[in-house]
Amino acid sequence: MTASSLPLRPLPLEHRAGLDVALGQRTDIEAFAARVVGAGLRNVYMTGSGGGLITFGPLQYQLERRASRFPVFAMSANELIHRGPVGLGAGSLVLVASNTGTTPEVVAAARFARERGATVAAFTRRADSPLAAASDVAYAYGDDRGVGDPKHVALAILGLALLRETGDLSAEEQAAHLRALEALPDALLAACRGSEELLAGIAAALKDEPIIYVLGSGPNHATAYALAMCYLQEMQWMHAASFDAAEFLHGAMEVVTDEVPVILFLGEEETRPIDERARAFLERWTKKAHFVDASDLALPGIEPALRPYVSAFALSSVMSRLAQHFEAATGHDLAIRRYMFRVDY
Repeated sequence: MTASSLPLRPLPLEHRAGLDVALGQRTDIEAFAARVVGAGLRNVYMTGSGGGLITFGPLQYQLERRASRFPVFAMSANELIHRGPVGLGAGSLVLVASNTGTTPEVVAAARFARERGATVAAFTRRADSPLAAASDVAYAYGDDRGVGDPKHVALAILGLALLRETGDLSAEEQAAHLRALEALPDALLAACRGSEELLAGIAAALKDEPIIYVLGSGPNHATAYALAMCYLQEMQWMHAASFDAAEFLHGAMEVVTDEVPVILFLGEEETRPIDERARAFLERWTKKAHFVDASDLALPGIEPALRPYVSAFALSSVMSRLAQHFEAATGHDLAIRRYMFRVDY
């Protein structure tokens, strides 16, 4: 270890804790979905700030692909409040996410939505948080330090239940997807363990770069966004920017040269051809391309046909582990901030 590095955080021993809490909420979540649909569900809004907003990437992708009975919208909490969508009201289901449950604009968005007549469900760490109090129901998962995001699992259960209640998902399909979610905690740990050498190499190669571009498509655009904004910018004070791989052609690719570093997340979902197109370009035009490919990840217990469904969860977990490798390589603790939690904004 050099003076400018930190020891790599070990993978957690209790890697399942928060995910098992979320899995244990299945009965309550499915009952809630039945009530919402039975009351006349018209639309779904997903809102949060930063990491909370990014949490919805996989759910938004799945609902947009499968939901025929209701449209789906995602926007930041402040955007929801100030934009004031005309469709937000009675019959709207608003999903709000915040790990701490204290983010002021997210709490305000929950109150705003309820004032408009919407039903609000919160996904947060503490059941006694301001966000939980501002919502109709709250699904809390405790002070989790495991592998994977409990919010992803709880939201996935809710999405499956909504699709089943509206007839857009068969009972057999729901059961298969739930089996995949049950196997997810151990699969995510295996994916992170099997990626350690790759992730260490990426962090070592890019720790001193002046800027890093990060790409992903479909639900994995959220993963790219999280690495660039939440981890590299916020937690590492590094210059970074994320782009939807589908839009890479229309601007961002023009700044790529031999010496421009790019990280590309490749999923196993239907949008994979977008990722493959970006990879072909990067392999030709930069010597500093790095690829994190879901198809290379070991996901024990996941049925082959369900790998595309869990692909985004796996890449998100590996991305979070990559952030810890950056922390070790740069010597900058992920918990240190200049402004967040320190000054008013």
